[in-house]
Amino acid sequence: VSDSYGKQGLVAAKHRVAMVRLAVETSDWIRVDPWESEQTQWTETLIVLRHHYKELVKTHNIRKLYRENTWSKEEEADPSIRSSVTAVPELKLLCGADVLKTFQTPNLWKTEHIIEIVERFGLVCVSRAGHDPSQYITNLEFLNNCQHNIHLVKEWVLNEISATSIRCALRKGQSVKYLVPDSVTSYIKQHNIYMEKT
Repeated sequence: VSDSYGKQGLVAAKHRVAMVRLAVETSDWIRVDPWESEQTQWTETLIVLRHHYKELVKTHNIRKLYRENTWSKEEEADPSIRSSVTAVPELKLLCGADVLKTFQTPNLWKTEHIIEIVERFGLVCVSRAGHDPSQYITNLEFLNNCQHNIHLVKEWVLNEISATSIRCALRKGQSVKYLVPDSVTSYIKQHNIYMEKT
């Protein structure tokens, strides 16, 4: 989120983006896009998804144009290869079951936004202790009608680690080794982030 989100204790976006970049620097399939954090005001989730989808389509079209002009002999002979190359990847909202539960909170989400998120993009929802995502889906008719586009991921190993618990540990001077990458811990210490006592 942008710095204008207004959440108490929210560290500057430049630091949050830098820490996430460090956390995923060894991944060849996860990348960081700072667009949302650079906005001058808080941006609704649907607007963020629309932005990323537009960027995905733009990138896809550039690749598609390039690929159409550079088909290999194998690709020219087999149209199924060509069609698989030009398929636009899906974009889904990844969230925890706690976020899915907030869809039921009156006036927190716009109903039309939830419907577009689920129908147009879809959800990947990771289970969390103390939450029943299947029940949350059943409770809302429009979610129930779109179950085909909601993928529930069951955590087989219960993990109670959260960003909140890590920030709390840092404020107490406790070690977060093995909970976050060493590069992130070094960055936190270097910039004296989350070190204030609360």
